Amino acid sequence: MRRKLPKHEIGSGNVFADTGRPDAELHLLKAEIVNRIDDVLKERRLTQAAAARILGISQPDVSKMLRGLFRGFSLERLLVFLAALGQDVTIDVRRAPRRKAGSIRIAA
Repeated sequence: MRRKLPKHEIGSGNVFADTGRPDAELHLLKAEIVNRIDDVLKERRLTQAAAARILGISQPDVSKMLRGLFRGFSLERLLVFLAALGQDVTIDVRRAPRRKAGSIRIAA
């Protein structure tokens, strides 16, 4: 007997938009930045306590941020965290292709 697979949809590439979260694009951008922060912490083998000292926040706040609870951090603050971790942050503004809305992406 064959088992029926549950119905599914192909996502948009933004889980926050797919689940109907307000400010989905901003939330995805912040998630990508936090992911990069996590990568840097792992590359440098920093503990959360050491990261907290560098970032100027508490260790519990580092833990929350890395677990996806980063709504309380502004985009600007997350970018400052990257710079504090020795990363260059460049904002590149260009004209979008004709008849298309612009986009915001992180390239690392």
